[in-house]
Amino acid sequence: MMRLEKMVEESDIMHGAIRSVDFDEGVFGFAHSEIIAKEDMQQLFEHEELGIVVIHTYIWYMYVTLMRGTELCNRFNFIAASRINTTFITKNPTSVKNELVDRFMAADDNTTPSLYFLLFNSGNGGHWVLVAMDLSRLMVYYLDSLSGDWSKYPSMKKTIDAVILKFRSKKNYRNRKDITWIRVQYPQQNNSVDCGFFVLRFMRDIIALNRIDIPKMYFEEYKSYSRAHLDEMKDECVNSLVIKESYS
Repeated sequence: MMRLEKMVEESDIMHGAIRSVDFDEGVFGFAHSEIIAKEDMQQLFEHEELGIVVIHTYIWYMYVTLMRGTELCNRFNFIAASRINTTFITKNPTSVKNELVDRFMAADDNTTPSLYFLLFNSGNGGHWVLVAMDLSRLMVYYLDSLSGDWSKYPSMKKTIDAVILKFRSKKNYRNRKDITWIRVQYPQQNNSVDCGFFVLRFMRDIIALNRIDIPKMYFEEYKSYSRAHLDEMKDECVNSLVIKESYS
C-alpha cells in the first residue's frame, strides 16, 4: 500500500495534470472518454466516498486486465453509472428506461445466462449499491453493504422491473414468471465511506469466480472481508488511475 501511496503523491495528476481514459465499446456498450483529475485521485488518497470517475475507471481496468478477449465478456456486462441513478430516474424516467433497454438490446444473445452489473448511486454523491440482472431467468440480485433492501430505492426497482419486461417484449420472449429479486447476505461496511469499495469488491468477486448464480448467503470464499480485502481494492483503484497508459 505504501508503494501505491507514493505513486499517488508523485503522480502528475496530484499536481494539476489531467489524464484521459478511452473506453472501448466493450465496457459500457458505447465508446467514449473520461477525464481523471486531482479530485478523483484524492478520493483514494484521502479515503473519501468514491465518485463515478473512479468507479468507471476501475470497471475499465478490470475489463482490460481480466475480461477482454475471454469468455467473461459473454457472461458479464456493465451499465454506466453516470447515466442511471436516483437523480436521473427522478428527472427523466423515460430516458433512463430507454437507455437500459438499448443496452440490453445491444447484446448478441440475451437467452444465455449472463449478468448485467449496475452500480447504482442513491444520488448526489450518495450511497452505492450493486444490482446484478440475469435477463434470461428474470432474476435480480441486490447487494448492499448497509442493512436493508431495494425498498429503500422504490423508483430504482420500479424502473428495472419495467425495463426488463419491456426488453423481453421487444425480443418477443414470453414472461413465464414474475421477476425475482434476491437480497444477498454479504459483508457490511462499518463506516460511512466504504460503500464504493464494497460494491467494486462484490463485482470483482463474482467475475473472478465466473459465477452467474450468486448464493443468497454470498460465496463461501468471501463471507467476510478483512481490511486487507478493501486495501487490495484501493490498490487496484490507484493502479487504474495512475498506470492506465500500460493498458490502453
